[in-house]
Amino acid sequence: MNMNKKHHSEKRDFSHKDRDQKSRFAKKSNHKQKHPNVYEGVILISGKEDGYIKTEKFAEDIKIPPENLNTALNRDLVQFSISDKKSYGRIKGNVEKIIKRNREEFVGTIFDNEGIVYFEPDDKKFYPDLSVIQNRKSEKIKTGQKVLIKMEPWNDSKKKPRGEIIKILGEKGDHNVEMEAILYEKGFVPAFPAEAEKEAEKIKDGAKKDFYTEVQKRISRPDGPPSGWDFRKTTTFTIDPFDAKDFDDALSFKKLPDGNYEVGVHIADVTHYVTEGSPIDKEAVKRATSVYLVDRTIPMLPEVLSNDLCSLNPNEDKLAFSAIFILNDKCEVQNRWFGETIINSDKRFDYAEAQKILDDGKGLFFDELNTLNELASLKRKRRTRNGAISFGGSEVKFKLDQNGFPIEIYEKEMLETNELIEDFMLLANREVTEYVNKLGKDKLFIYRIHDKPKPPAIKELVNYLGKIGYTLKTDGNGNVDSKDLNALLDKIKGTDEEDLIARVIIKSMAKAIYTTKNIGHYGLAFKYYTHFTSPIRRYPDMMVHRLVKKYLNNHETSEEERAHLEQLAMISSSQEVAAMEAERDSDKYKYAEYMSKRIGEEFLGMITSVVEWGVYVQDTKTKAEGLVRLSTLRSDRYNIDPQNYRVIGERSGQKYTLGDKVKIKLIGVNLDNRTIDFEIIN
Repeated sequence: MNMNKKHHSEKRDFSHKDRDQKSRFAKKSNHKQKHPNVYEGVILISGKEDGYIKTEKFAEDIKIPPENLNTALNRDLVQFSISDKKSYGRIKGNVEKIIKRNREEFVGTIFDNEGIVYFEPDDKKFYPDLSVIQNRKSEKIKTGQKVLIKMEPWNDSKKKPRGEIIKILGEKGDHNVEMEAILYEKGFVPAFPAEAEKEAEKIKDGAKKDFYTEVQKRISRPDGPPSGWDFRKTTTFTIDPFDAKDFDDALSFKKLPDGNYEVGVHIADVTHYVTEGSPIDKEAVKRATSVYLVDRTIPMLPEVLSNDLCSLNPNEDKLAFSAIFILNDKCEVQNRWFGETIINSDKRFDYAEAQKILDDGKGLFFDELNTLNELASLKRKRRTRNGAISFGGSEVKFKLDQNGFPIEIYEKEMLETNELIEDFMLLANREVTEYVNKLGKDKLFIYRIHDKPKPPAIKELVNYLGKIGYTLKTDGNGNVDSKDLNALLDKIKGTDEEDLIARVIIKSMAKAIYTTKNIGHYGLAFKYYTHFTSPIRRYPDMMVHRLVKKYLNNHETSEEERAHLEQLAMISSSQEVAAMEAERDSDKYKYAEYMSKRIGEEFLGMITSVVEWGVYVQDTKTKAEGLVRLSTLRSDRYNIDPQNYRVIGERSGQKYTLGDKVKIKLIGVNLDNRTIDFEIIN
């Protein structure tokens, strides 16, 4: 299984939740308005074909009934008006105009019913009945195959939209077909355009010829850290997942005569090779991120660059863009430099290998690893004291057989070495941002921001926690101190409820995004923060590298660049959400596949949520989550008590409440919907 995924700051960065995605784009319309109650916003379509738009003007979502959608599809940017009518107390609206389609390509299955070809979309929120245009690809299609279809412009809701098959993915249920379907459904194309691949080969060939000249240019620079910009003779290594193929960061270490330490955070110098506006750069903008499914990585850059030329592979001279720090024994920064360097990594460690050296107290580079680990621990404790939220919880991984079928689900172990790398990446990200801000408040930059949670979300969280026996201190107005969140997380550490509560807390948080406007990072308790350390797999890091290089060379930026970079930041934030959704769908499909062979088996579960149609229960061992429908609780007639997160039997008074441990039986799996059904048997 190739899970070439980094974990350098994602867990603490709140990049894995899209709760506020809709509100981030909602705004009052800048278009010429016919009526003061006309606005812009991103519409979200429910499974019942209703639309919902969140605006800053109203405290609640605006409901758009199906008859008022006016061809709007999920996540389209629309212009809408407000109606005075209310449905069950909710303000309703009408879509007036589609400003921008979120997407025009959709994945689904083709069926042939007595010569009539029809399309069943994978996205259950795609509600229209789409007519398939006959072409050469549709003539070759077999019923039950998955396809990628492109919808023609659709402006009349009284007419069916039309779509043309542009790619046949293959047989429904096939592992590779289903994984590709998830990628295409979220807008990611696995293969790179021929033009980008050709350019990547050309860059590699040219780099070999110019490498010596570039090295001499870098090592001859007079300014910089005491040891200069050539780190090839300084102890340097990478620490990554065991199956990593690209290495975009390395650490160097040197003990200085005065007792301080020189620590270098060396980052692959992608922007030295990829010029702005080139075919590869344009493709990287579209992707904005690498995508990690259960069995594969879809890189942001062609593998010639990501796994070879840019990657900080061991025992090879490599160009890097580095943050060099002088640290004392309390891990306090005494001095820092940023600049283009040349490195040669002595060793490629995986996390477990480096951890074994620490645990054994001996091995290659033990002294360096041990000192870095002690420094990182000091930095981590200081950050927690300052209010950084320290999430625990578990992460599951899938072991697949040769056909891609999941044969084992296991919990990934978080090691000290994972945290060691994360801490030094966080240090570099923060220090780079502080450096730019000290140049002047007007300096254009790309920030990674995380807003504090909204009071209504915290009030809901407090209510939720109370139902399972936990309290969270707030100021009474729905505001919470991150230190109080940490106190709760410490209290639940190691308990059965740890994953459940951590997930609910994350749900109450705002979404971390990229922007040119800084408000700080609530979750990390940083006033200044960016992403600098992963340019192979994230486009914002490439933007940051280019800006920092400009400022190091005393170049300025323009207002035109500000608007352009803000647009790129919005694209990156949106693509990040799409990538996370693809990864989640990949997990859900493999969970459903794994459970499909276990129908009739019994498990121990915990009730994780209560909804109007039943309760969701999570298997405590595999973390697979499934629905227990009210209709399967046959011993009594059960009613939902949503305010108390429970269901209650009318005659018996039997209660099933959030956090309850229950014995469950697996009764069904739906691979198409990636869902699991349980029934409670105790």
